[in-house]
Amino acid sequence: MRSSKRTPSSTIVIKLGTSSIIHEETHQPLLSILSSVVETVVHLRSQGHKVVLVSSGAIGVGLRTMDIPQRPKALSKKQALSAIGQGRLIALWDNLFGQFDQRTAQILLTRGDISDRTRYLNAVNTIKELLSMGVVPIVNENDTISVSEIKFGDNDTLSAITSSMIHADYLFLLTDVDGLYTANPRKDLTARKIDVVTSVADIRAQVSTSTLGSSLGTGGMETKLIAAEIATGAGVTTIITSSKLPSTIIDIIDYYTALRLTLPSSGTSSPVPKLQSVDLEHVNTSLNLRRPAHTVFKPSNVPMRDLKAWTSHTLYPSGSVIIDSGAHAVLARRESGGRLLAAGVLGVRGSFASGQAVRILVRCPEGVPAEKEEAEPKSSSSEAFPPNQEAEHAPSALASLSRSSSSSSIVDDLSSDTQTIMDDDMHVTDEVEESDSWEVKEVGRGLANYNSVQISRVKGLNSSRIPQILGYADTEHVVENITIRVPPVESVAV
Repeated sequence: MRSSKRTPSSTIVIKLGTSSIIHEETHQPLLSILSSVVETVVHLRSQGHKVVLVSSGAIGVGLRTMDIPQRPKALSKKQALSAIGQGRLIALWDNLFGQFDQRTAQILLTRGDISDRTRYLNAVNTIKELLSMGVVPIVNENDTISVSEIKFGDNDTLSAITSSMIHADYLFLLTDVDGLYTANPRKDLTARKIDVVTSVADIRAQVSTSTLGSSLGTGGMETKLIAAEIATGAGVTTIITSSKLPSTIIDIIDYYTALRLTLPSSGTSSPVPKLQSVDLEHVNTSLNLRRPAHTVFKPSNVPMRDLKAWTSHTLYPSGSVIIDSGAHAVLARRESGGRLLAAGVLGVRGSFASGQAVRILVRCPEGVPAEKEEAEPKSSSSEAFPPNQEAEHAPSALASLSRSSSSSSIVDDLSSDTQTIMDDDMHVTDEVEESDSWEVKEVGRGLANYNSVQISRVKGLNSSRIPQILGYADTEHVVENITIRVPPVESVAV
């Protein structure tokens, strides 16, 4: 393999879908691609990079092992095939890496594994420790025990959450096309490749993602957009490129290393320089650079901090807190700290305990269409929100709803919080709460500091009254670590 220029050490997550490494009809492992991936990873390791592989394929290998012609629909059969194929898949990877004396480790995750803060931190620490030991972690979803409530939905989402967990520099999504196109390039000759994406929310209107995917995989281009949204929101540069030539990863890293030495900094720790208003064709010619085929998604200039990213993308909401539009405007501002006071609360839906994740819902004005709240929470694969944006013109009279100077924040280990909903607090009634009939839309997620009954009792009140009403006050904020993923209408440029 060709040698590469010396580049700064980066943490790199590489995601391979089933269709990239398993033949769609014969279900035979594509050894040439697998070997090329291994050579690429070993080469990156020799340059000092830390690499994590997120590898699909367990069910595909299981199909081949059991000589079953197509992916079954029954959950129990898919789980059984995953159990059969996962051992063979990791053995295949380990054998190939073993030819280069490169050690590997298997990590199987479900959303349930990382929905608990302590287990999440343990997973983070384990992956980071493996990387520091020079080991290549190979991550996959634990399909054998996953059910719909705890599934990531697809490994695109899993790879994005993994890259967020370890604060990766790059996430490479390897697929059967060499980038993001406006339409399926295999069927539409007019399809145009998009080289740079600065906003996933904006690009959705320009691309068609409905026709991409395979009979073996669960994803497609839409799931890659969702993954890019999660990863870039956490500050990870995300790249879609072809799995047919994995060594392109090295070329892409070299390309951005050369650009970074020439173009202005992006103002963040991103390995990708500023690309807006830059004539890349002219720069490439003057520097004698060839841009490898790929699409790059620029990371957020203000990435979510770890706790907010965890709350936003890994937790299963237990209930909802309804806020007014003024509180929404304030929470969308970074200086709010993502902390909600009781004065901004209009109502509560569902039952939840202190420390659990909750949806943040905004009541819509009468006559304005609203998105109905789903009876069952959606998985991450179906949740696509625009990145957090600041509300530039929030009413000054509402500033008191949020105090950025507060030093209170939820502790990392939520298992120490034993405050739960007690039977004495529950007042079962046949009456329907007024808030149940309101039209609302979900705008974010957060962690409740009080249970649902307690928040309902102090809603709309000044926080100074919390001790009087509840008999205690751990904090003046009823919900913390709120990530607003749908900004107020007033803050969106038109």
